[in-house]
Amino acid sequence: MHPIYAPLAEALETRLALIADRAWVQRDAAGHLAALQQISLTLDSLAAALPRPLPGDLAHYLERRSYDKALAWIQAE
Repeated sequence: MHPIYAPLAEALETRLALIADRAWVQRDAAGHLAALQQISLTLDSLAAALPRPLPGDLAHYLERRSYDKALAWIQAE
């Protein structure tokens, strides 16, 4: 993984962990939703801060919010 993408990869992994945390949803649905909204804002910020132009596939994945594919692309780099 190229170091420039490390913060974005970490945020994408955090997003996956949040989505998988079904216990949190059951315990505190509003808090879980707020955390998902916050990580979405973080992802937008991190993606916007990347140097341009972005590689074509990564740009496409981020624009379409195909975050699983974006993470796989980053990990393959």
